[in-house]
Amino acid sequence: MTNLLGNKVITQIGILVEDIEKVSQAYASFFGVEAPPITVTDVVEVAQTEFMGQPSEARAKLAFFDMGSLQLELIEPDQHASTWRNYLNEHGEGPHHIAFEIEGMKEKIQLLNEQGFALQQKGEYTGGRYAYMDTFKELKVLIELLENDK
Repeated sequence: MTNLLGNKVITQIGILVEDIEKVSQAYASFFGVEAPPITVTDVVEVAQTEFMGQPSEARAKLAFFDMGSLQLELIEPDQHASTWRNYLNEHGEGPHHIAFEIEGMKEKIQLLNEQGFALQQKGEYTGGRYAYMDTFKELKVLIELLENDK
């Protein structure tokens, strides 16, 4: 029994929403904390976003709540095709992914591919890169790989 990711600590839970301002404020009120700043993912030229193997213009508004050992990420996608938009259209608002910090992104993507989990979307962010693997059929949620630069 091998741990495919080399890590079993969930770093983040990603939740898709239609109105990030409203939902962010609801979480802030619920937990009695300040609503975090809302950021927007970088343009395709910077983020090098690829969806289903093709460059993608898709962007999303993000809000991050640091909840102790776990980060809660709210995601409001734009209308371009992406893992976020397609999932939101198909499943509605709610959980999208659980994320794990990994090392060796290319190797992990290949390893998961070999297990039948296809790469859905990948891109860069300041300080690292991400990849969403299609684990929905088996795990009922996507797995996101996060590799932060050392």
